[in-house]
Amino acid sequence: MDEATLQAYVPYFKAIVVIIAIVYFGYIFLNKEKFKVARTVAISAVAAALVTAMTMVIRIPIPASQGYLNFGDIMIMLVAVLFGPLVGGFAGGVGSAIADLIGYPSWALFTLIIKGSEGLVVGYFSKGEPNYSKILIGTVLGGFIMVLGYVSVSYVLYGPAGAISELYNDTVQAVSGIVIGGGLGYILKKRLGSSVSLL
Repeated sequence: MDEATLQAYVPYFKAIVVIIAIVYFGYIFLNKEKFKVARTVAISAVAAALVTAMTMVIRIPIPASQGYLNFGDIMIMLVAVLFGPLVGGFAGGVGSAIADLIGYPSWALFTLIIKGSEGLVVGYFSKGEPNYSKILIGTVLGGFIMVLGYVSVSYVLYGPAGAISELYNDTVQAVSGIVIGGGLGYILKKRLGSSVSLL
């Protein structure tokens, strides 16, 4: 992707981030009562901690966007496939934002929204009985939202160089999440059945 192509999408970048934020916070707000269930709270907390740990295990800095390449998306997609949109959205957003606060605090708020939305979308499509096609669609859409969100923010904050760096690195993260997180999630969900289902 070149600078001219990115420039054509500039008017949409801010709108994309705003829409992602509204959907994420709206879904969490509408389902806030479910966080009063002890099992949901416990699983959400453990899942967020696992996302934080996975995000911090491998960190490769991206100077152009002041961000970093990581493999937290594997855990986000795995958790979302197993436990649904609420836990996936919470763990993806909060777990990733905590990881950003430790070393990359300028990205934490954006990460909360973008990675949270990724987990929400993956979890939404993965609800119910294990269905490989639905899980694949969910993980691909979740990965696309993540890449689009970070490229949009990077362009607004750091210009074309930052956006292009994010595009390539976030695509690697998305593909790893789809293949490993989504694939493993499908296998585990098929074996464990409804015992892991929350929402």
